[in-house]
Amino acid sequence: KHCQFNPWIPILLGLHMHFSWATTCPEECRCDRTFVYCNERSLTSVPLGLGEGYKTLYLHNNQINNAGFPLEMHNVASVETVHLYGNQLDEFPVNLPKNVRVLHLQENNIQMVSRSALAQLLRLEELYLDDNSISTVGVEEGAFREAISLKTLFLTKNHLSSVPIGLPEELRELRLDENRIALIAEDAFENVTGLELLLLDGNLLMDEGIAPGALQTLVNLKTLSLARNSLTVPPPNLPAEFLVKLNLQDNQMNEIPLTAFRGLHRLERLDISNNQLQSLTQGVFDGLHGLRQLTVRNNLWLCDCNIKWVILWLKSLPATLNVRGFMCQKPERVRGMVIRELTLELIQCPNSTATDPQPTLLSSSTAESATQTVFTPAHSQPTPNPPRLTLPSPTASKDGEQRTNNPVGPMQESLRVSFAVLNGSCIQVRWVSTFTVTAYKVTWVKQGHSLITGPMQESLVQGEREGITLTNLEPKSTYRICVDPLDAFNHYHPGDDTICSEMTTKSASFHSGDNATGPEQATQQDPSSPFLLAGLIGGAVLVVLVVLLSIFCWHMHKKGKSDSSKWKYSRGKRKDDYCEAGTKKDNSILEMTETSFQIVTLNNEQLLKGDFRIQPIYTPNGGVGFSDSQRRSNSTAYCKNSVPESDTCHKL
Repeated sequence: KHCQFNPWIPILLGLHMHFSWATTCPEECRCDRTFVYCNERSLTSVPLGLGEGYKTLYLHNNQINNAGFPLEMHNVASVETVHLYGNQLDEFPVNLPKNVRVLHLQENNIQMVSRSALAQLLRLEELYLDDNSISTVGVEEGAFREAISLKTLFLTKNHLSSVPIGLPEELRELRLDENRIALIAEDAFENVTGLELLLLDGNLLMDEGIAPGALQTLVNLKTLSLARNSLTVPPPNLPAEFLVKLNLQDNQMNEIPLTAFRGLHRLERLDISNNQLQSLTQGVFDGLHGLRQLTVRNNLWLCDCNIKWVILWLKSLPATLNVRGFMCQKPERVRGMVIRELTLELIQCPNSTATDPQPTLLSSSTAESATQTVFTPAHSQPTPNPPRLTLPSPTASKDGEQRTNNPVGPMQESLRVSFAVLNGSCIQVRWVSTFTVTAYKVTWVKQGHSLITGPMQESLVQGEREGITLTNLEPKSTYRICVDPLDAFNHYHPGDDTICSEMTTKSASFHSGDNATGPEQATQQDPSSPFLLAGLIGGAVLVVLVVLLSIFCWHMHKKGKSDSSKWKYSRGKRKDDYCEAGTKKDNSILEMTETSFQIVTLNNEQLLKGDFRIQPIYTPNGGVGFSDSQRRSNSTAYCKNSVPESDTCHKL
């Protein structure tokens, strides 16, 4: 008879082999669907018996060394991701799964990277080598180029002194931060034209360490970070075509050349904070049409004449551009002030031609209040035919307020503002305007000896009002107060109509006479006085309570001493008044009466020599004794019959 061939046999055999592969899991591991968990098992080698069908292999946080990779592991074709971080590797491992795409080797002690090891991984796309001991001489020349599919390479926190030679052409992301790189050669990134992200933070780069054309070949670069280095100027010939983000913070830059950012039309984020910059060349940001965020904080900005163009530039910026950190550091009188909020009168220019009159501040030791009146000259306003006034010369009146009597020449007055100190926490600001004002912008900030100690505050006042009282100010503090009027068209003219003055509040006082300086201020009181009075009363009450408590404690102590003289011990106690709980008879017995005790002998024998440790233990109900007291071999415990034994036993 001829055997008839069954076509289902090979199909069934194939299915059997497929499912047997997928269910083959090493004994030391746990398998779940396409995942194999062999992590944190103190393994020194990769377990044998790994079958096909699994895609992710977890081997991290073990003790696997370089000898722990069997050859059969290289033939497992289904594994695409391997986690080997936190092991004891000192060389780049061999015999890894041949089709692996993502490889994690962080936190080992890898020192050598060979070409042969990477030549086995033709499909490797992401390689993470952070936190190892890789040096420049430890990387064989062209080793990474063997991984022809590599797109992401992390070498953060290693010992590299230069960029590895021979990077793969397909590389898109390269992280070399936290190394010891001091040199970037001209051909360091040769043929790596597709690189989009390059991180070089926290290295030893100086200006001369970057070759002039080293970065120019990265024509597709989008993110470049050179933070925490030692650069004094931005590197030359930056890749301009697609650069979107540039980080230059935490360097030693003291100037930025006019052409440093030329051609960076697509740049959106620029960070030059934490450097040594004092000024910027006018036009340095011209051409950055795509800029969306500029960070310049923690520099040594000098607010002199050279900063004027920055003020005008900041006020002309669109709302889409966010600028952070422009704050004056010098001179001292404007230190801490936001540059955008500066007015032209605050800027010191050696050859200033400004015609605005300077405010005059009255200093009088006999005046109860300090009042300052300043004027601003008129300019073209929508209100027709404003009245012409003159500015007389200043004289001090008897009440301490500065007045003007004698004319000094024809000048047109358009806004008159007076500042009056009411008390230690209030300053009154009043104004009279000869042109239409829809609103007044009042700003004030506290100033100190070396810097501004408080944030700038702002308030908008309707045009029909004639003043505002600034409250909650600190006593004996100098405040700079500015008033800016808005015209009928809501136009704001900084520097034209802005009037500023520096006023010093009075010291805090408890006397009502110090809180009023004239008829207008007779009802003005220091808001802090009630709190100070309440604090004084509370302190007095506390002192009285402490004194009473001290007297009570002294009385009880004296009474206790008198009672101690009446304490007695009795030798006539009955034997059953004490219950013994020891294994060794002790001739020295302690008697406790009332709330205290004394050590006596009931048989007139001398106390045994040695140290005695007395430890009264109190129960929650007021008795003594806890059952968990440790007993020694020669200890004796006693209890009174009047209290339950379980509650009163104590150890001596």
